[in-house]
Amino acid sequence: MSKHTVGLALAMLLGCSVAWAKIPPAPPPTPEAKAAADAKKKAAGEKAKAEVAAAEDAAIQNYHANMKKEGKPIPKPIPVAAASAPAKGAAPKPQSDTRKVKS
Repeated sequence: MSKHTVGLALAMLLGCSVAWAKIPPAPPPTPEAKAAADAKKKAAGEKAKAEVAAAEDAAIQNYHANMKKEGKPIPKPIPVAAASAPAKGAAPKPQSDTRKVKS
């Protein structure tokens, strides 16, 4: 073996031993750091919601403009009632079966 091969093998052995070494865990975050991270996450969520709302508005405006360009009437929005959640502890209502029973 040449000196270069032995040196390369030793360098790889040293590099592997360093890679396997354990890194100590990071210290726990302080309450101020936790609060700052929560505020940052909340701001990012609000920004994402605002971006989605802006994209929806742009899509609606584009749809209305295309309908006007084609000379079609713009449909009126249909209000949708929100579903109500069942009371806590209440049993779910059974589904009605409208199929006729074969005798």
